[in-house]
Amino acid sequence: MAKKSNKKTGPRDSFYADKSDKELFLLYRENKDVDIRNELINRNLYIVEILSKKFINKGIEYEDIYQVASLGLIYAIERFDTDKGFEFSSFATPTIIGEIKKYFRDKGWSIRVPRRIQELSKKVNTASVFLQQQLHRVPKVEDIANYLGCSQEDVLEAIDASYVYKPKSLDLSYDNDGDDKDIQLMDLVGSEDKSFTNIENKDFLERAMSKLNEIELKIINDRFFSNKTQMAIANELGVSQMTVSRIEKKVLSKLKKEYEKMSL
Repeated sequence: MAKKSNKKTGPRDSFYADKSDKELFLLYRENKDVDIRNELINRNLYIVEILSKKFINKGIEYEDIYQVASLGLIYAIERFDTDKGFEFSSFATPTIIGEIKKYFRDKGWSIRVPRRIQELSKKVNTASVFLQQQLHRVPKVEDIANYLGCSQEDVLEAIDASYVYKPKSLDLSYDNDGDDKDIQLMDLVGSEDKSFTNIENKDFLERAMSKLNEIELKIINDRFFSNKTQMAIANELGVSQMTVSRIEKKVLSKLKKEYEKMSL
């Protein structure tokens, strides 16, 4: 009864202070009290801090990562079930990391750019907005370089790097001069010529097959080019099917190693 009285008249945080995490989760599952959730959040913010620090210097500000991780903590609290028998920290960690990685996929640099260039890119963007207001015109590269105290080459490098922060959609259309039909970006992007791959594979097979003995060569040709069964090949060679299988595995393993060497 004393606790009930404290709940009505005293601060809610003092009422929840002597509750264990499990007790709070059970209470929250019953009534979805926001004050209980806030208490659980405050108790477990240390998990957010630890996990957020693992993603420092990866292209996104720590404060942004911390906020996303905090949101992940809230999701974990909403989904946690004490009946499963897991520790909350073990349950919350993959949920929080998942939210952080999702944020990186949505907002992060699509191509890894040196930290120095990332920071300079932000300064260039800020300086560009400021100088445009001061000069009443779009600032030149020289203006930005003088304002930041760096070279024009550094500014140009930062501007180029900023384009990889958010890649353009392949569905983006460009006006085609003299033609009614627009050109999509995907039509301008080059693609790998498959004939080169076919030539490389053919050359590899010819060189690899030349190293096989007569029986190995027959088994590979019959199995993969003539679609014969191991039993049919075994009958032709007068050996057991197990022997054919063993030779086949040995040759395939040898070809795999040769291919891996070629790929290095």
